[in-house]
Amino acid sequence: MTPREEKAAIRNERLALRDAMMPEARIEGSLAMAGHAGDRIEFDPGTVISGFWPIRSEADIRPLMAHLRTRGARLCLPVVLDRETIVFRELVVGAPVVKTGFGTTGPGPEAAVIDPDILLMPLSAFDAAGNRIGYGAGHYDRAIDRLKAKGRTPMLIGIAFDCQEVASVPAEPHDIPLDAILTESGLRMFQQVS
Repeated sequence: MTPREEKAAIRNERLALRDAMMPEARIEGSLAMAGHAGDRIEFDPGTVISGFWPIRSEADIRPLMAHLRTRGARLCLPVVLDRETIVFRELVVGAPVVKTGFGTTGPGPEAAVIDPDILLMPLSAFDAAGNRIGYGAGHYDRAIDRLKAKGRTPMLIGIAFDCQEVASVPAEPHDIPLDAILTESGLRMFQQVS
């Protein structure tokens, strides 16, 4: 089995486990995430943090995002422009969010496009070394590459439930490891080798 095929199998397995969680467990887990990370994620006021509006069975990090805003974060959400590209549009209080394609919700085209310093990223699976499996489209990988090309190195925090952890992700050279993972059990920082 190739690494790509192995990732697809792990993705399907872990998303099925996440989908099988009771809605109440997802809500409680999402609230626990806000409690674990709301004051532990370090940043200066004005730091741009990208979150996401939940789709399917993803964790709902809106309570966490609201708390980060009270600490001075500028928030943005990823918007899928096409099969290749996501941009990050600023999420300001009182501004409407709209359907932005591919099942996502975010600020409309009138919102400012900004570059995040911290990305809170949904994912399919992760391991204890900080390797992740996304949803297979590569949107975040390409967005991170674009940020790095601008001289930016955003902090990458994966968002998942405990059931999405696996013993080992078949990491490939192009894969970008996480700096941290947030689950209902807590915020874990990874020591990355440079």
